Amino acid sequence: MVTARKKAAGSSAQEAGAEQNSGVRVLKKYPNRRLYDTQTSSYITLADVKKMVFAGQAFEVRDAKTSEDLTRSILLQIILEEETGGVPMFSTAALEQIIRFYGHAMQGVMGDYLEKNVQSFGDLQTKFAEQSKGLAFSPELWTQFLGAQAPMMQGLLGGYAEQSKTLISQMQEKMQEQIQQASALFPGIPGLPGFPKK
Repeated sequence: MVTARKKAAGSSAQEAGAEQNSGVRVLKKYPNRRLYDTQTSSYITLADVKKMVFAGQAFEVRDAKTSEDLTRSILLQIILEEETGGVPMFSTAALEQIIRFYGHAMQGVMGDYLEKNVQSFGDLQTKFAEQSKGLAFSPELWTQFLGAQAPMMQGLLGGYAEQSKTLISQMQEKMQEQIQQASALFPGIPGLPGFPKK
């Protein structure tokens, strides 16, 4: 029994050492739904995890017993809390459309598309924040400021929309190339161009 405890203590020390080397903060999720931060040796809440996301802190959530990666599950919980309280980001129609892509042939493409667009929009937000650094505005002044900056914002968003269009075009071209390659490799397969219709 003492040997088992020593092994467990040794593995915990190894995990902590690996954690420090990788720079990734490890959170453990216990069956009682509590999250344990191995870096601070304390229990934390979803609000604390949300702060880590805002701070850009690299972390992963692991099941305390199985070590299964639960990071996505925790992030989805945070999104659900944000969507059900306050002002939601996604309309019902947008959520329905996203759900329709699950199991669809375009699911992987849609995931890549959304990820790249969210990243582009985040970059745009960062640039805007840098340009307006040091300005302390009330909500009313922000509204006036953004109204005066409408042409600039339209230009930025126009550039973003153009990037989005280009990305869709590139994806369509890539898919067309893959279909043509598959058609050349496997002539006569239903659903590929060149297959005789019944």
